[in-house]
Amino acid sequence: MAITAQMVKELREKTGAGMMDCKKALTETNGDMDKAIDYLREKGIAKAAKKADRIAAEGLTSILTEGNEAVILEVNSETDFVAKNEGFQTLVKELGQHLLKNKPATVEEALTQTMENGAIVNDYINAAVAKIGEKLTLRRFTVVSKTDNDAFGAYLHMGGRISVLTVLVGTTDSDAAKDVSMHIAALNPKYVSRDQVSQEEVEHERQVLTQQALNEGKPENIVAKMVEGRLGKYFEDVCLLDQTFVKNPDQKVRQFVESKGGTVREFIRYEVGEGIEKREDNFAEEVMNQVNKK
Repeated sequence: MAITAQMVKELREKTGAGMMDCKKALTETNGDMDKAIDYLREKGIAKAAKKADRIAAEGLTSILTEGNEAVILEVNSETDFVAKNEGFQTLVKELGQHLLKNKPATVEEALTQTMENGAIVNDYINAAVAKIGEKLTLRRFTVVSKTDNDAFGAYLHMGGRISVLTVLVGTTDSDAAKDVSMHIAALNPKYVSRDQVSQEEVEHERQVLTQQALNEGKPENIVAKMVEGRLGKYFEDVCLLDQTFVKNPDQKVRQFVESKGGTVREFIRYEVGEGIEKREDNFAEEVMNQVNKK
């Protein structure tokens, strides 16, 4: 297939590799983005390739807790300016209150529900759109419950650019739970522990690391041992409990939580706009287009 400049640009942003290396990787893999990332990693060109999509959309994430229940949500706007608008922030808070009280199963269900003020959720959002002047959307939410013997850790970073909600069981130490959420905001693990990583993902990583070691010229008889060591580093990257605790480099997160008498049941981390591609405006081009129309 034809390799476009946009494909090369996307691969560069995801891997940090050079333009020609990205173009070659895409050519060799017939335009398959994931295979191109693996190709670059195997060549040692993209040592820390991330498959996460670009983060571009604006808005806010938020957390609301009441007793043994909590909700984490994301509401998107078109610009960061609107995200700082008091009316928008009030909308986010009211939507959080509604979601926590009514616990819809999906966003689609939530949009059809009636709020305390009598308005349908979707209509209420549309009224805010008309008032604020930008497209606003309730993108996602998760409602979480715990018992009296557990703790919520709610942490908002940069005023809601990132929100993390963690549940510790076996301890009521909310400060410790918040510290874990702060760590998650910073290091962005994908899983709580190794047993949550699928065998398919582990095997895929093992194959990439094996090919990488062979391409580095390492002797075949030591490659397997090297790969297992590197897999340990991979687990540190993606598994919360294997990570070095940001507030104490001498501890793993697992050790910190155990020292508080608890375990991590789950966490939810929302970052504004992750996975959403934003339209890129060329301001100079836009001005010239306007001039040429006159």
